Amino acid sequence: MLNLNDPIMKRVKFLLISILLMTGTLIRAQDYYVYVTAESEDEVAVVKFDGESAETIERIPVGVWPAENEGPHGITISPDGKYWFLSLAHGNPYGTLYKFSTETNKVLGTTELGIFPASMQISTATGLLFCVNFNLHGDMTVPSTVSVVDPVTMTEIKKVTTGVMPHGSRISPDGMRQYSVAMMSGELFEINTVSLEIERKLDLDMAAEAFSNGGKEDMPAMDHAAMDHAAMGHSQHNQMSAHAQMKHSKIKPTWVIPSPDGKKVYVAANGNEEVLEIDLEEWKVSNRLPTGKGPYNVEISPNGRYMVVTYKSDAQTGIWDLKKMKEVARIDNSQKVSHGVAMSSDNKYAFISVEGIGDDPGAVDVIDLNTGKLVSTAHLGKQAGGIAFWKIESAP
Repeated sequence: MLNLNDPIMKRVKFLLISILLMTGTLIRAQDYYVYVTAESEDEVAVVKFDGESAETIERIPVGVWPAENEGPHGITISPDGKYWFLSLAHGNPYGTLYKFSTETNKVLGTTELGIFPASMQISTATGLLFCVNFNLHGDMTVPSTVSVVDPVTMTEIKKVTTGVMPHGSRISPDGMRQYSVAMMSGELFEINTVSLEIERKLDLDMAAEAFSNGGKEDMPAMDHAAMDHAAMGHSQHNQMSAHAQMKHSKIKPTWVIPSPDGKKVYVAANGNEEVLEIDLEEWKVSNRLPTGKGPYNVEISPNGRYMVVTYKSDAQTGIWDLKKMKEVARIDNSQKVSHGVAMSSDNKYAFISVEGIGDDPGAVDVIDLNTGKLVSTAHLGKQAGGIAFWKIESAP
C-alpha cells in the first residue's frame, strides 16, 4: 500500500501536479472581480465570480449627502489595479470625481468636474484621467466638455470643449488618443492625450450616410485643434448652439471603443439600432452592423475576437465575432434595461450590468463568450450602471 506521506511520494506528487499545470491538463480555479455602480442606491458593489457562481461580496456606500441621491455613474480602474475612480453625477451644480483604494475601498481624494460627469479612463501613456461631462439636465444645444485630471494629485488641469451630451469614452490601446461621442450632436471626437487638444472630429450621421452612398458624399473638414473655445465670443457659441439645435442627430451615439490593434473604433448608434465601425486611418465609417433595439454600451475582448453590445431597449446582449463580422449569439439578460459591459482579461467572460426597473435590484450577468450562454447572476443595489473589470485571482 502506498504511503502518500512518504517524502519520496510527496516529491512525486509535487512533480506530477507541476507537469499538469504547465501542460494545462490541470486548471486551477480562478476568481474574477468587477466593480459596478448602483446609481439609485449611492453604492458601489464588488462582485466575485468563481467560474460557476457570481455574488456581491461587498457594498460600498458613496456620496456625502445622506438625504440626496448623488448618482454614482462612471467607474474605472487604474492601469496598475491599485485604485478605482468614480464619478458622482449629481451636484450643485457640478459633479465630483472620487479616488478609492482597491485594497481598502476607502476614499483617497476628490475633485470637482463638470455637469453630470460620466464615463472615464486613464491613459497608459500620460497617466492622465479623461472624464466626459454628460450635462444630462443642461441646455441640450450647448457643447459640453471632457475633463482632464491628474489622478495623483486629484487636480483638474483642463476642460476640452467637445459636443452636446458626451457620454461614452475610451482611450486607444497605446494611450495616445482619447475617443468620445456626443449623443445629441452625433459626433465622434479624437483628443491627443499629450497636447490635450482635439485632433479630429467626425459627424457620424453624415459619415454613415456617406458609407451607404458608396463613399461619394463629401465630408466637411473642420480643424477643431486650431479652435480656441475659451476665446470664443457669445456670437460664435450661439452659432454652434444653433447648429446643434437644428441637427437632431439620428445616430445618437452612446458609446465608443477602440479595437485592441488601434486601427478602428466601434460606436453604438443608439438611435439607429446599429454599431458603426470607423476606420481610424481613413477617418470614415467602414461598416454598419445592424443590432437589437437601443445598442448602448460596447466592449471588445482583449484578443480582438469578440465584440459585446448591450441592447438596452431589448433587455438583451449581443456577441459579435469580429473576424466573421457576424453576431453569433443574442442572450436575454436576467431583467429589463441592459446597461454596461466589462470583459475579463483572459477573454473568457463578459460582465453585464443590468439596471432593472423601479425597485428591482440591479444585477450583473456573467456571459461565457465561448458558449454564448448566461452562466450566473449577482444582485446588488438599484439601477446598476457603470462597470469595470478589476482582476483575476487564483482560488485557494
